Order: sequence, then C-alpha cells, then structure tokens
Amino acid sequence: MKRIVLLLLFFCVSIYAKTPPVSVVSQVVLLDDSQKSVLYEFAVLQKNGSDANIYWEKHKNLFPALNDSLRDEMANEVFVNSRVLYTPIKKTAIELWVKAQSITNWMLYLAAFIAVCGVMGLLRNYWSLIIKILMKQFEPLFKVLFSEVLLTYELLLIGIVCVFIGGNVEDIVLRTVLIHIGFCLIWSQSTALFTKEYLVRKYIYEIQSNFWEKNKWKVVKTICFPAIIVTVAILYVLYKVPEDKIYYYEVVVVSLVAIYALPIWRSIERYIYPVLIPYKDVRVERSIYSLATCTVLALFIDAIFLYQSGIILSYFVTALTSLLIVSFLILSLKVNYKHNYKNYIYLQFVAVFFFLLVLLYSFYNQSLEMIWVSLIGVCVFVIIKYWEIVMFYFSWNRRNRKWAWGFLGMAVLLWGLAKGILYILHQYLYVI
Repeated sequence: MKRIVLLLLFFCVSIYAKTPPVSVVSQVVLLDDSQKSVLYEFAVLQKNGSDANIYWEKHKNLFPALNDSLRDEMANEVFVNSRVLYTPIKKTAIELWVKAQSITNWMLYLAAFIAVCGVMGLLRNYWSLIIKILMKQFEPLFKVLFSEVLLTYELLLIGIVCVFIGGNVEDIVLRTVLIHIGFCLIWSQSTALFTKEYLVRKYIYEIQSNFWEKNKWKVVKTICFPAIIVTVAILYVLYKVPEDKIYYYEVVVVSLVAIYALPIWRSIERYIYPVLIPYKDVRVERSIYSLATCTVLALFIDAIFLYQSGIILSYFVTALTSLLIVSFLILSLKVNYKHNYKNYIYLQFVAVFFFLLVLLYSFYNQSLEMIWVSLIGVCVFVIIKYWEIVMFYFSWNRRNRKWAWGFLGMAVLLWGLAKGILYILHQYLYVI
C-alpha cells in the first residue's frame, strides 16, 4: 500500500513539474503586446545561440525589475504559446499576387464555361452524324444497349459519375467542365424519365406546357423533382469544393425553380404579385405576374438569410441578391406595361428603393462582392432608364439623325457613372 501511495506521489510531482509555474503564467497574462513581443524576440535570440543580453539591455526599461530566471521562464512561455501572423502591407507584391489570383480564377471559370458551351455546340452540330456512324458500325449492339429508356439511364449514370469525379479533380477548368456536364445530364435525363419523353424537344415542350397545367402532379414531377435532384447534386459539389463560389449562385437558382414550380403558388400568386404590380392590367403577360410573385418570395427568403447572418449564408445572400437585381431590371422595363403606366411608375420607385437598400447594406456590411453586384445593377438600371427616355422621344430608325445625340448622351452618362463609382469607392476606402 505504501508503494502505491509513493508511486502516485511521484506521478503527481512529475506532472506538476511539466506545467509552468502559476506565477509565470499570471505575469505573462498581465503583459501588453509590446512587452510580449520583446520577450518573444528575446527567446528567439536565445534559441538561435545569439547574444540575447544586448537586446535585453535595450528593452528592459519596458519591464519592472525581473531576475534572469523569471525573465527566461516568461520568455519561454511567450515563445511556446505564440503564433506569428503575417499581414501583407497594401500596395505590395504579395497583395498584387493575391488580386491577380482572384482575377485569374474568374478567367478560369470563364474558360471553363466557354469550353462547356463549345462542347455542347459541337455535340449539337455533329451529334446526328456521330450517331449515324456508330449505328452503322455497332447496330446490333446498340439495339440492345441504346434503346431510348436504357440510354436515358446510362446518360443519367454518366452525369452522376461526372459530378462525383469532378468534385475530386484539382484543375479548376476540368473540374468545372465535368461538373456542369454532369448537371446537364442529370437534369435532362431525370426530366426525360419523369416525363417519359426521351427526346430533348419533346420533354422541353412538356415543361413549357405543364407549367400552367391544372394537373398539379404533372408540374411536380416534370419540373420540381428534376430541380430537387440537381439541387442535391450542387450541394454535394459545395460540400466537396466549398472554395468554388459559383455553385452558391447555381444552387440558389435551382432551388428557386424547385420551390416556385410547386403548384401552390399558381393558386395564391394573385395575392402576392400585387406587392409589385398593384394595378390590374389584363394585357400584362402572365409570365410577368409570375416573375413578380417569385421576386416577392425571393425577397422574403433573402430577408431571412440576412436576419440569420453567417459566413456561408453570406454567399447565398449575394447570389440571391444578384437574382433579385436581375428580376427588378426585368420587371421595371417599360415594354411590360405598354397600356398602363401606373404599374411602370410604381415599379420605378420600388426598384430605386431596392437598389438603394442593396447599396447601403453592401457598404455597411463591407462585402466587396455585394458592392460590385449592387454597383453593376445600379449602372445597368440607369442605362436602361436612359434609353427608355430616349426611345420615348425618338423612333427606332437608323436614318433618324437624332440618334447621334442619344449616343453622345450615352457616352456622357457612362463617364458620369464611372466617375461616380470611383468617387464612392474612394470614400469607402477612405472610411476603412
């Protein structure tokens, strides 16, 4: 029994010996940043074998009277529990490199999308020729493997594989191409399976015709289910490569499609769209009323995200706000309200108020992406309104010499917008 007690005593003493004394820790906590910095550099000099006493003599006035052992213990404690953080100074080569990387990333995204469009264009141009050649060579095998139904399942499987493989690819261009080919195949083939129409033209026609159908189940299985499947695929990609911010925009778009395609909105949209289109006008297209309803819903969702806040939600807020800007640009067009200008005038005030709110929020939140999105949206809105005013007075005729004045005014407007953006950004950077 005595041996056990002695062993426990030795064990406790050994553990206590490994921890720094309480007095050292308490004194280190009371030091300010400059004193900790001096002790850290003193410890570095000691560990490198340099003469640290010369450095200590220069800076010991910052400390109260310390003996050498306590000083060494405090320096060692600061050194062990410190982490060096390097912050590049503005207008340095490192900051330029960071900005260059950001720009080149967007260039790589653009290259990837151009590549996707090119591949799709080539498939559209040569698909029939490729099919004819393959059918001649492998006709017996194709009859079994490439029936309409079986081919649809095979392409759906290929799309799923592209998404899974693309999430593990390091190269950003190849990854984006693979993932988006997978998204296209998943959407198209799942739509084909739900509609039981296996040609592209036929199931696109089904989507267009079923959106306004009274048969609610057709709308759900034709539009909602494929959108939900693609949303799940995009969320998987976000889980695998969260650094690719573009998928936050895509998941917002597809999710809104899945939500708004639900038949319940067809029956209650007449109670929602008056928020943006308050005056009844039977000559306004139904798609404009639907867009107004979707915009109100998106505003509500955006407000919820803003209230919740968070780093991840900020990406969704930026994406959703970008879509709202596009929606307001479309809704505020004069061409939608040719016969009744009450809704047009009302929407101009609503759009201006919305853009002001977005600008104020973006500068208040100091979100660079939101700032640029809002500034671009405001510029496009101003340009559209300018040409609507010009076209109100001038007819669209090339022989009309007054158009020269219109383009001259456009140049002045662009100059003013550019100067305004520079002034706003200068004030913003000055405040920061």
